[in-house]
Amino acid sequence: MLEIRPNCEICDKDLPPDSREARICSHECTYCADCAETILHDVCPNCGGGLCPRPIRPATEWRPGEHLGAHPANSRRRHTKWSRAEIAEIVERLRGIPPHLR
Repeated sequence: MLEIRPNCEICDKDLPPDSREARICSHECTYCADCAETILHDVCPNCGGGLCPRPIRPATEWRPGEHLGAHPANSRRRHTKWSRAEIAEIVERLRGIPPHLR
């Protein structure tokens, strides 16, 4: 089950569970849409994978025990360990390669 991390790892923007701006990679590294597009160019600086919109966990309990109340979002904020120069280097190396071929 997704952690649903609360913030962008680059700019620290709040990304609440219902945010349509959250982007994640397959490891659930989390970024806002602006950083994903303008800084990362669809390249996760941690794993090199692509970024896609994060699913929104339903707030309404449509099935017993399956909703945000039963499975709350994570509250631990995370920040990238990479410098802007290190991010730029991996982005430049990988941005021309489609995510499914990385």
